[in-house]
Amino acid sequence: MHDEYGHAPAMHGLKRMPRAWFLAAGLVALLLAVALGAFITVGNHGLPLGVDAAWMNTLLAVRTPLGVDVSLVFNAVGGGLIATFIVPIAIAVLFLLAKRPWTASYYLIATVLGAGVVQVLKHLFGRARPGEILVHSDFGSFPSGHAANAAVMAAVLFIVFPRIWVGIIGAVYTLAMMLSRNYLGAHWLSDTVGGLLIGVGVALVLWAALSPRVTAELSSARDQPTPGIRA
Repeated sequence: MHDEYGHAPAMHGLKRMPRAWFLAAGLVALLLAVALGAFITVGNHGLPLGVDAAWMNTLLAVRTPLGVDVSLVFNAVGGGLIATFIVPIAIAVLFLLAKRPWTASYYLIATVLGAGVVQVLKHLFGRARPGEILVHSDFGSFPSGHAANAAVMAAVLFIVFPRIWVGIIGAVYTLAMMLSRNYLGAHWLSDTVGGLLIGVGVALVLWAALSPRVTAELSSARDQPTPGIRA
């Protein structure tokens, strides 16, 4: 069953959850990311974890030209000019055209904050990248900026549009981005997990702060009479 706006009841209830729950879940995700980075740097001296090495060896054994080409597409889409400017601005413009400026702000701020947290942790932990890397990347392997960016986008869009298919597409895209970073040797598995935690954490914490504004403008838009339809 769905309500008059096309939401499944369980999904529609997502926005009615207490803001404190989003804040707590987001902070836990961010703290887990920091704890993982600290464990790798201090407890493991920055070296790959056992699962990192095993996963990398598995991917190297099945690395093919086609797989590399597909991963390079994700590399281009998930970083650089496209991920930093083109995609965020395009999505924000779509929200603005739909007269949802607070939703646009939520997405843009989450994207910027996610990238900022990633850069702070990269310089804090200074983990070396895998030796099998096939692309040119910036300093620091932990956490993955591509994974964080994908997770921010997926989490924000799912929160704003709480539908099952949005969540599935976002999860698949994020996991594919994480896999592509490992496949190209740009990151260890734990780097991409750290990026995932940061992206989701930032989206949740920021939602706790901005949800009243975003939900208010959504309710206002629904209350507007549809052109050509009289009461």
